[in-house]
Amino acid sequence: MGEWHAEVLAGLAGLAGLYLWAARAQGRRLAPGRLLALAGALIVLAGALNGPLHDLSDRALLSAHMVQHLLLTLAAPPLLLAAIPPGLLSPLLPRLGLLPLLRRLTGLPVAFGLYNGALVVWHLPALYNAALEHHALHVVEHLTLIATAVLAWWPILSPDPVLPRPAYGTQLLYLFLMSVPMTVVAAFVTLAPAPLYPFYAAAPRVFQLSPLEDQRLGGVIMWVPAAMAPLAAFTGVFFRWAAAEPDE
Repeated sequence: MGEWHAEVLAGLAGLAGLYLWAARAQGRRLAPGRLLALAGALIVLAGALNGPLHDLSDRALLSAHMVQHLLLTLAAPPLLLAAIPPGLLSPLLPRLGLLPLLRRLTGLPVAFGLYNGALVVWHLPALYNAALEHHALHVVEHLTLIATAVLAWWPILSPDPVLPRPAYGTQLLYLFLMSVPMTVVAAFVTLAPAPLYPFYAAAPRVFQLSPLEDQRLGGVIMWVPAAMAPLAAFTGVFFRWAAAEPDE
């Protein structure tokens, strides 16, 4: 069953409680689809940060770690944003004084730069290896990836008019560019002629994978979804744009 971490479960319970409190404070009745998206996000985060996948990521397989990172950046953040009802944040952000900061952080250049910068920096061999050897740094890594991924997906899935989505054409260009840095990192990992991460080179062998085979598998796992997730979003935005165009 793998190890389950009480602090992760407590954090997810707190996130769910905050969401429900904000909705009830405004007297909102949450649609089943929103609740399903929230449940999906919490399940993805719980499964990525606990249990067998987490254990394999922390102790043995780079490929499992890549799956974990994809869940944290390409699955959970879109679900979290899809769970937020339109207008839920409008009365909260100005009251908390967060609106100017979030407007800046969710702007296209800043959101793109923060997310892809975090992605590249955390996959540099020295920092990646250090995160595996120091639990506190590993926690910071995961929180950074989740937070910057939420910012990166915000321009496409913004649930609130106070932080609006850009024009459809701009969204399409943004999604086209969004996958490029992750694809470059994935290619670097996949095509490296030798193991890049000493921690995994010295880890116990699982599923009879050599360190280089595990690394190449991890690179491919990262490479394909890095292209497919933005492509799926690109398709959705394109059809929304087509549906919004007035009939001649």
